[in-house]
Formats: sequence, C-alpha cells, structure tokens
Amino acid sequence: MAFLGGGVGVYYALLLFFFFITILLTFCRGAEYEHPAQYRYPFIGPSSSFSSPPPPSSNSHLRSGDGAFDYIIVGGGTAGCPLAATLSQNYSVLLLERGGTPFANSNVSFLENFHISLADISPTSASQMFISTDGVFNSRARVLGGGTCINAGFYSRASPSDIKRLGWDAELVNESFPWIEKQIVHRPPFRSWQRAIRDSLVEVGISPFNGFTYDHLYGTKVGGTIFDRFGRRHTAAELLASANPENLRVLVHAVVQKIEFDTTGKRPRAVGVTFKDEKGKIHRAFISKRAHSEVIVSSGAIGSPQLLMLSGIGPKHELEKFNIPVVLDNEFVGKGMSDNPLNTIFVPTIKPVKMSLIETVGITKLGVYIEASCGFGQSTASIHRDHGIASAEIGQLSTIPPKQRTHEAIQAFRERKRNLPYEVFQGGFILEKIAKPLSTGHISLQNTNIEDNPSITFNYFSHPDDLARCVDGIRLVEKILRSERFTNYTQCDKETMEKLLNMSVEANVNLIPKHTNNTSSLEQFCKDTVITIWHYHGGCQVGKVVNSDYRVLGVDRLRVIDGSTFYDSPGTNPQATVMMMGRYMGVKILRERLGRAAGV
Repeated sequence: MAFLGGGVGVYYALLLFFFFITILLTFCRGAEYEHPAQYRYPFIGPSSSFSSPPPPSSNSHLRSGDGAFDYIIVGGGTAGCPLAATLSQNYSVLLLERGGTPFANSNVSFLENFHISLADISPTSASQMFISTDGVFNSRARVLGGGTCINAGFYSRASPSDIKRLGWDAELVNESFPWIEKQIVHRPPFRSWQRAIRDSLVEVGISPFNGFTYDHLYGTKVGGTIFDRFGRRHTAAELLASANPENLRVLVHAVVQKIEFDTTGKRPRAVGVTFKDEKGKIHRAFISKRAHSEVIVSSGAIGSPQLLMLSGIGPKHELEKFNIPVVLDNEFVGKGMSDNPLNTIFVPTIKPVKMSLIETVGITKLGVYIEASCGFGQSTASIHRDHGIASAEIGQLSTIPPKQRTHEAIQAFRERKRNLPYEVFQGGFILEKIAKPLSTGHISLQNTNIEDNPSITFNYFSHPDDLARCVDGIRLVEKILRSERFTNYTQCDKETMEKLLNMSVEANVNLIPKHTNNTSSLEQFCKDTVITIWHYHGGCQVGKVVNSDYRVLGVDRLRVIDGSTFYDSPGTNPQATVMMMGRYMGVKILRERLGRAAGV
C-alpha cells in the first residue's frame, strides 16, 4: 500500500526498524528505553513521577502538584480518555493507565501492523491475551487509548433504539458524537475488495445502500474509520489534546491495586486508590473532600468488575475465598458477561488484494452483521510473521495441540511455513457477527493479582437463538460468495463452498475440538469456528451494579463508566459509542456539579 508515494522503500525500512527495536526491547528487560515521542502531551508522565500525598484533611480544592483530586479515573481507555479530557475543563483530574502510551508504538500506529499487536503476547504488548473457559482466544487492551489502539478501526454510531434503551439524552448524545468525529474519525479509502463486499451485500438483499454514514441504518453502508488516508491510527488518547492541561495529570504504567474506602459511616465511601508504578513502588492517590468528588472506574468489561471485586465489592462468598475484606456484598458484580460470537470464512482470491480492515457493513434484520477484511500475508516477507487471530495463517497453529505449543513447536511451524508460496495466504475474510447475543457468562477471580486475567466465561451459543442466527448468517455469506459481483475474486460453486468452510474450520484459532469435513451441519460449523471480535461487555450492569447515572449501588463517590455497564454491545462496532459515552458522561457530570455550585 503506497502510503508515502515515492518513499515507500524508506517507509518500509523504517517500519522494519521499529519492529525489530520493539522485539529488542521486549527481550532486553533490564534496559530502560524511552522514545522521546511517547509522552506527546505535557501532562502525561510515568507513574513513578507521582509523589504520594497524605490523605486530604480539608475541603480545599487542590489543582496542582500531587495533592487530592476532584476526580480519579482508573483506566485511560476508550471511555476514560474523553471522560478525563472533559472533566478537566473545570476540575482537577488524575487519570491512571496500567499500560504505556500508543504514540511511539509502531504496532499500534500503522494499519498494516494491526495483526502484530494481537499476536504479541509479551508483557509490554499493547494487548493482553486471555483465553476464556470456552476455549476462545481473546485480547484486552493495555495501553493509553484502550481498545481504540488494537481494534480494526471501524467507527459506527449506536442506533437510536440503543440510545433510548440506555436512557441517554438524545440531544446530548448528538452533541457528543461529533466531538469525537471532528478529532479522530476519517473516511476510509474503500478499495476493490470492500466495494465487492458492498455490491454483493446489496445484491443478496441487504438493502438499501445507505452510502457513507456514521448512522446505524438497516441495509448496507460504508462507515468511518480511525485510520487516516496514510494508514495511521488515531486513538482515544488523542482526545486528551482537548483537555485543560492545567487540570489534568495522566500517569502511565500505573497499575491500580484497589480502591480505598472509608467504611466508618452508614455507607462505604470511596476516598482514593492504591497503585503500583513501573518500578514496583506503591502509591496512594486521594480525591478531594469537596462534595461530589469521585473515583471513576473505566477499566473495561474485564478490568472494572475485577477491580471492584479486588477492592471488596462483589459476591461475598467469592471475596472470602481470597480473604478480601468485604466492603459491599453484591452478587451481580462480574455477572451478565457477554461476547458477540464471530464466525469467519476465509476466501482465497484469484488475484492479490490490498490490505483493508472493516470499512463496510451489512446491517440485517436477521440479527447478524456482515463485515470483511483482506490482504494479510500479501508479501513474501509478511508470511514469516504472526498475523493475529484474524488472519489466514496464524490459524494453522491450531493444528498444534495447546499443551504442545512450545517455543520449539511454534518455531518448527514457522520453518515449515517459509517453504509455502505466499499466494497460499492471498485472500480475505468475510465476518459474521451475532448482534445482541442472548448467551451470557461471568467473571470470577483466580487470584488477587490485578495484573493476571480473571477466569472469564462467555457461554457462546448456549442460547439456541444465537446458534440459529449464526446459521442464518453463514447462509447469507454463502449467497454473497455466489453473487455475481463477488466472482471477480473467486469462483464459488457448492463444492468450493464446502472447501471454504472446511478451510475456515482450520483457519480460526480456538481450543474447541474441530469437526473438519462436517460442513453439512452449519450449527456444528458455528460452534467449531467461533472466535471473537472483541466486543465483550457486561459485568457491572445498570440496575444491578450501578444506577442509571453509573454510580455504584450502595457506595458513595464511586462510578463505573465503560462497556461493563452494557447489556448489549451498541451498534455494529461499539468503539464510537463507548468514546461518546465518556464525553457524554463528562458533560453530564460537569453540568450537574456546576449547576449545584451555582444553586440551580
């Protein structure tokens, strides 16, 4: 992809240089290296730069130094960054992020490195891999900007019915979305593969074609992207540019261990947090004693319920198993977890296709969304690298049993792969995602280390309606592959379709036993090939863990604002709505607090 015209060779040389530097830094644990660009804004710094103050003893409003803050936000992710930027307009904010920054990370910054971050399982990676008890590989973000740093970039708003169901003010929502879009959202290049998908969707009845739009409309559309025309990613971390720099402090590599509470009153009251810096030193940060100061948890659908439980809010019987003092017994913390099942079909193409991620989507009335990506493994060099779980080749590792996936076994696979022609990996994926799955699971603690993943269960396809919708979606994909528009890329008769299904069984990475050559059962195909599109949600749901203003039930001065509060993933892809949620709630909190101060 010629991002820089005549400078393509230089571009790729620089990209390769950054890639090897990343690898070098991964292995050279003892050496400390700081890229001059990683702290793009003056209010961002390493967590070791924080000086722990004594607890606040007065109602004074401290705006500078390391005194008490009006708001402490735990998690500088998709919701946390716009929330911090907004609240800082009038109040002091401390934003704590457990990962580093995205600004000098080439794996995050460039579209064509999308797969590398997901394949990187080192402790310094922007993504933290986990495997659900269902046997599905998954990832959670570990970087300032959160999921916007490791996702496929597609930007599409929630539907009006989603907004109504969430109980949000439609006028404020419609003010908050453009605030995001003006700063980091772009129109995709929309090349031939994506055009073929669009035309095929319309041809098989996913109509009308609604053109380029951010709105959620039935039919086929082209959505926005957070990748610009040069293939550079723009993340939620860049929304911090809109902050009041005098009121905002952002600390990276700040791993919050627990929320601190005052339990001497009738109700527990959050007073601050304890966090560990990159050197292993423990710090405490406090919120001001001024009325309405708060700790706000924005650590995502896994991190937020995990932090609440480690802080003493959750099912009493589970907390007591790990000798965690119970602050509040709430059986619903960690419950209602759901992940939108994704099934993909790999389509080998008769000619090379340029790499693209999600750009067009079919919004059906069957309860499924159809999307597509392509172009992984399109060079003789790239097939020697891992391409993440949404690629044509990393899935071949599924032929190595999990307990045998030693470094030696993986290296042997890579050596065998070197002898394969790169044309084998030429093609793309058609993705079929279940909208609003009815199957739910839960999160439970495995230990008291916040840096370890909890045990996560999604119970994919445990509800029969989800499985029925998956079958409908795969049948729709079959029609797309046989459509007239798509024959420019592949000839697809019944026999070819069965081969594609069998190939997809092998190409999807999960630990679920495979039933290759059993494609006569689409139900079995759905179960065998389920993976994730990283749209998991729940764990701190409204009405069960938080109220409609996202205040934690039974606790004062504590909120949760992120996707853990959702019952459904909004829109086709949730990042637009989660970023908007941060802005929306920031404005709402400011209006309410400023209104009280003015006596309104």
